[in-house]
Amino acid sequence: MTTQTGLRRPAPSHLRGLVEVAAASVLWGTGGLAVQLVREHAPLSPVTVSAWRMALAAAVLLGALLVTGRGPRLLALARARPRQLLAVGVGTAAYQGLYFVSVTQVGVAVSTVVSLGLAPVLLTVAEAAHGRRVPAPSRLAVLGAALVGLLLVSLAGTDAATGPAPVTGVLLAVASGTTYALTTVAGGSVSKDADPLVLTGGMTLVGAAVLLPCLALVDGPRTTGDPVALLWLAYLGLLTMALAYVLLYSGLRVVAPSTAVTASLVEPVTAAVVAAVVLAEPLGPTAVAGIVLVLAAVAGLGRPAAAAGPVLPEPGPGPGRGVT
Repeated sequence: MTTQTGLRRPAPSHLRGLVEVAAASVLWGTGGLAVQLVREHAPLSPVTVSAWRMALAAAVLLGALLVTGRGPRLLALARARPRQLLAVGVGTAAYQGLYFVSVTQVGVAVSTVVSLGLAPVLLTVAEAAHGRRVPAPSRLAVLGAALVGLLLVSLAGTDAATGPAPVTGVLLAVASGTTYALTTVAGGSVSKDADPLVLTGGMTLVGAAVLLPCLALVDGPRTTGDPVALLWLAYLGLLTMALAYVLLYSGLRVVAPSTAVTASLVEPVTAAVVAAVVLAEPLGPTAVAGIVLVLAAVAGLGRPAAAAGPVLPEPGPGPGRGVT
C-alpha cells in the first residue's frame, strides 16, 4: 500500500505485529529484575534460573496445546521443520543463559541495552550485504539514534560500576545479542508456517531439553522451596517466556526480523527504568539521554520510510499450513 507521495504505508497487520513485539519486549524488560529478586531469596545460579524458566514455560504451553487440541500440530511442525525448530530452541536457550549471566556481571540496564541494541545493527548490516545496497537514510538515522543511545546508557552504566565485572558482562551481552539476532531470523522463517502457540511450545521444549541437563554442571542448589523465589520463577516462566514468545512469534508472522529486533529496543528502556526505580541502579543524565534516543529510534519505526525491513503480508492458506 502506498500514499500519493509514493511512500509505503504499513498495513494494519504490520502495525499489529509491531505492537505484539513491543508488548513482548516490555515483558522481557522485567526479566532481569525478576532474576535478581529470585536470587535475593534463593542462591540459584543464573543457569539454574534459566533452566527452570524454560521448563515452566514448556510445561504450561504443552498443557495449553493439549487442552486446545493442537498437540498434533506440534508433531507436524517437528516433522516438517526439525532443524529450524532445533535452531530456534537451542538459540533461545543460549541467548537467555548468556543474558542472565551478563546481568550478574554488569547490571540489568547495561546488559539489556547491549544485548538488544546490538541485534538490529547486525541484521541491518546482514541485509545490506545480502542485498548489496545501502539502507535508506531514514533507516540509518533510526539505527544511529539507537546506537548513540546504546553507547550513552552503556557508558553510564559502566562508570557507575553496576556489576562486579563490567567488561565481562558487556562481552556476554554482545554474545547474547548476536545469538538473539540469528535466532530471530530462524524464528521468523518458521513462524510463517506455524501457529505462534505451537511454535513457542516446540521452542520451549527444545530449550528445556538443552538447559535442564546443565543443572548437573552448576554450583549451588538446583531447587528451592522459598515461596517468594517460586513466585518469581513462575512469573519468569509464564509471562517473560511463554506469553512473551507467543507475542513475538505472532508478530514475526507479519513483520520482518530486522523490524522485530528494532522494536525490541522497548526492552532496554523498560529494564533501565525498572532497574532505576526498583533496584536503585543509577542512571544519571547521560543514561537518561540515551534512553530518550532509544525511544526516539523505536518511534521512528512508525514512519514507512524508516521501517526496518519489508512490510510482510498477512499469512494466508497455502502449502505447509498443516502445521498451523
